Amino acid sequence: MDKKIMLEKIANLLKEKKIWIATAESCTGGLIGHMLTNIPGSSEYYKGGVVAYSNEIKIKVLGVKEETLKKYGAVSEQTAKEMAIGIKNLMDVDIGISTTGIAGPGGATPTKPVGLVYVGLAGEEVEARKFLFSGNRLQNKENFAKSALNMLLEYLER
Repeated sequence: MDKKIMLEKIANLLKEKKIWIATAESCTGGLIGHMLTNIPGSSEYYKGGVVAYSNEIKIKVLGVKEETLKKYGAVSEQTAKEMAIGIKNLMDVDIGISTTGIAGPGGATPTKPVGLVYVGLAGEEVEARKFLFSGNRLQNKENFAKSALNMLLEYLER
């Protein structure tokens, strides 16, 4: 689906359902917030976001448990879920969305390759999904953000 059409659909559903959202982004560096606020009227559903690039910010601002980061790593399903819950609580919104991954070109490990991202969504329930892309840094960031927005759209259409 075209990005502009997807964003307009998301905006319309959020306004219609009177749902507030916030973002907690690591590897996307604020790109999701940027995309959401490109739609006029976004102040009716988007409260704000945190770019939690470092583990310190994930812990201090979003409330990610230090044990989670030690046991599973920053790039994990568990961390994505805790980030989504953390931003939902911090911003007092209906839905929190998070991203944590490896955009590249460095930072990969044998078990966590470049292009790996976990997207977390905390709404009535909490879920996280794993995605793997093969592109350069900017392509990966764009794909990570689109994956998060697709996940949000699916959730809103339920």
